[in-house]
Amino acid sequence: MNVKLIDENRYAEIMEGRVLPALAQCRAEGWMEPAEADGLPSRAGKLHYVCYDSAKFDALREDDATGIFRGAIVISHGFTEFTRKYAELIWYFLLSGYSVCMMEHRGHGYSARDVDQNWLVWIDDWHRYVADLAKFADTVGKQYADGQPLNLFCHSMGGGIGAAVLEQHPTLFDKAVLSCPMIAPATGIPNWLARGLAEVMCGVGLGRRAVFGQGPFEQTFKPEDHPGASDARVRWFHRCRCDDEHYQTNAAAFEWVRQALRMSHAVLRPSACANIETPILLFQAGRDVWVLNEPQNRFVEHVREGGGNARLVRFPNSLHEIFSMPNDTIAPYLKQILDFYGSSEIAVAD
Repeated sequence: MNVKLIDENRYAEIMEGRVLPALAQCRAEGWMEPAEADGLPSRAGKLHYVCYDSAKFDALREDDATGIFRGAIVISHGFTEFTRKYAELIWYFLLSGYSVCMMEHRGHGYSARDVDQNWLVWIDDWHRYVADLAKFADTVGKQYADGQPLNLFCHSMGGGIGAAVLEQHPTLFDKAVLSCPMIAPATGIPNWLARGLAEVMCGVGLGRRAVFGQGPFEQTFKPEDHPGASDARVRWFHRCRCDDEHYQTNAAAFEWVRQALRMSHAVLRPSACANIETPILLFQAGRDVWVLNEPQNRFVEHVREGGGNARLVRFPNSLHEIFSMPNDTIAPYLKQILDFYGSSEIAVAD
């Protein structure tokens, strides 16, 4: 399946003049009570989400829209991300006939936070992320799927969370795309050492402190941080963050690091991977500096060894956010996603 990509030379103009107004007309906003996670105390605050209805979108008669309802896609976003960052991808999914549902994970966007600093991400237990995403998909996602397939799209941190959901709720989703998933984060040091350090820092009461070298969001755009990406896209992402303080999460607390590494250990257990029944398409970026590639390879291997269906596609020249790359990278990336969702099955690569 193919969709017409946004012209990078007119990117901001098209996003502001066409895409965002159309999305606003089929958008619904809501707030979900957090899930009750086993063994964890409840926490105050609701989780923010937005949904885009395919039928309302089709009524707009946008050019290139398929007009065929294919189900719903739940998006699980990455670390420090937010709903508006996915506007372009949501646009393509709507054009292709899918309703889209996206919840902002706890500590992100407009969802509840547990620290005073709006730029710091903290979580007390990674199981909360998993329980919340599963509840959201099982309630809001299924409502928008309306009996048709319910698919999952994950990126980075959201991919680690998504992988855990697939292990714990093997029949919840029909298909799952894991885009550069955080099966294991890249910490800059061996992860066994990072986990030990995080355990010590949290153990001495510094779990809510930002990790070394990270701090508040900076308004100045630095193109050198995105070599090879689409300049139009990454500048637009940055502007979204500048325009809304809720989108300015920028640093990890030591407790978040500890929980990310604990989640990684749990997700990679062969027995957990063997629980997965949902067909998976995993994308890997060759120039990724935020998550590790080798654990993604092991995850796919464990899923297959457990009898599951998983395929890995590598973009050797891509940065971590494949959807931030130029159109010549996004075109094959998006086509494979849509073909995967639309197929009756997927063959496991040798």
